[in-house]
Amino acid sequence: MGEKKLTNSLLYLMAIGAGLVVANNYYNQPLLNQIANTFGVSESKVSNIPLFTQLGYAFGLLFIIPLGDKISHKRIIMVDFLAIVLSLLLAATAKSLLMLTVASFFIGASSVIPQLFVPMAALLADKNSVGRAIGIVMSGLLIGILGSRFISGFVGEHYGWRSMYYLASGLMIIYWVLLKIHLPELHPDFKGTYVKLMKSILHYFKKERSVRLAALRGGLGFAGFSAFWTTLVFLMEDSFNYGSTVTGSFGILGIFGALAASKVGKMSDHLNKNLLITIASMVMILSWVIFLFSEKSIFGLIIGVLLIDMALQSLHITNQNIIFSRNPEARNRVNTIYMVGYFIGGALGTVTGALAWETYKWTGVATLGLVYSLLVLVFHLLFKKPVE
Repeated sequence: MGEKKLTNSLLYLMAIGAGLVVANNYYNQPLLNQIANTFGVSESKVSNIPLFTQLGYAFGLLFIIPLGDKISHKRIIMVDFLAIVLSLLLAATAKSLLMLTVASFFIGASSVIPQLFVPMAALLADKNSVGRAIGIVMSGLLIGILGSRFISGFVGEHYGWRSMYYLASGLMIIYWVLLKIHLPELHPDFKGTYVKLMKSILHYFKKERSVRLAALRGGLGFAGFSAFWTTLVFLMEDSFNYGSTVTGSFGILGIFGALAASKVGKMSDHLNKNLLITIASMVMILSWVIFLFSEKSIFGLIIGVLLIDMALQSLHITNQNIIFSRNPEARNRVNTIYMVGYFIGGALGTVTGALAWETYKWTGVATLGLVYSLLVLVFHLLFKKPVE
């Protein structure tokens, strides 16, 4: 692997890039009403766009990310960026909802680069600062998720939804050049075939209960998060008559929660991780209780957004610190298991959130999110093992 050294400049380059790349998956959410109007389809049909983006992301996590234990990270990243740009351009020029849905799947599948950055940062960091490194990269990632909604809401409202995809493709080209110059070469130790690599994922899934539990906790937490963001644009129009710019601005509020949660990365290097997860789960539950009574309250929605973003980020960072510390030789593969579970949860939340909105409006969505969050806490308390 070579000398382990993670400079702050490289760490923040990866954190910024994690945000820029993962944002590709979320630009569509504040634009769903515009897209539905363009193609003349219902809210439930247009929700296939975020659904297939998340399914594509899960596909990329499963079949691309494990290669980080076999092939140079830099080589994977350089090739993958070409696919990102082509997918974004396909979305920008889509002539039908079907074409946009297919493009969205490939945007998700190719935009998995941040999940190479996270194990890479953990590998290069000193032993006592792994949590800090994960926390900084994950903060960049979550800021990208949240900030993407504000940017796309603004761009979509003023320039049309297609302009957002053109802008995103330009950002990816610029970042590709920066990575080409600054990203180090890391040569992993796994020498087997791709088939053996994929089989070993099943081995770790069966062997590591901590990985299975982390994937379940993360998936349920992200299910509620996705249900919220998929339906918020409908709530804003239905209850407040606000457009995509206001909906996207809630992402800016969530950034404060994400930045607060970045401190959890440092804390998880030194404090009891099970306790941190319990606290995060309880804060997530509280956020959904607030949402339940905030259908007509902007203030309530603001408080809930701050809490849910902070709680999910805290849960996510602590989950990853646990699974990386136990499996240093297979960080990319255990991260694959975890993140596939995480984004399958996201896809589940998108589908069930849209159905809950169509059937019971905001009360249904908030009740659904509360159930998901309660399940996170229940499964954690039932199946957790002692960890430091």
